[in-house]
Amino acid sequence: MSSSEPISIRQLSANDLPLMEGLLTTFGEAFDEVDTYRSSRPSTAYLKRLLSSDYFIALAALKNRSVVGGIAAYELQKFEQERSEIYIYDLAVAAAHRREGIATALIQELKKIAVARAAYVIFVQADIGDDPAIALYTKLGVREEVLHFDIAVASDDGTS
Repeated sequence: MSSSEPISIRQLSANDLPLMEGLLTTFGEAFDEVDTYRSSRPSTAYLKRLLSSDYFIALAALKNRSVVGGIAAYELQKFEQERSEIYIYDLAVAAAHRREGIATALIQELKKIAVARAAYVIFVQADIGDDPAIALYTKLGVREEVLHFDIAVASDDGTS
């Protein structure tokens, strides 16, 4: 496929399960984590519930009806004020379609959704060494230096 083919951005709903499957495949390939995104795929019922929820946002970038990129994001309702923020959990573009403005187009579409939901900010994290992601997010937003911690929900011996 050439970069001159038009791209469309679609917000996925419960009726878009084949596109969601394509998005999972695209994420797995783009992140070089095919097993993570393919080996234990959620059930159809789970994906329908997720795509029907009011807190999950899935956007797919399409060329010729094929998924070439996408965003998985979550709307987080705040407690200190009546507002929300959007967290980009995953953003990826297939290797053959990078440097075509697809990631920027996805974020621009997410910004429209954020405005419609009265969110006050979109935030995302980038891994140190992921220079293309850092360059993209620097172009679109303000960098903050933060630390990220994963807290296990069960101890090594299986107790919580």
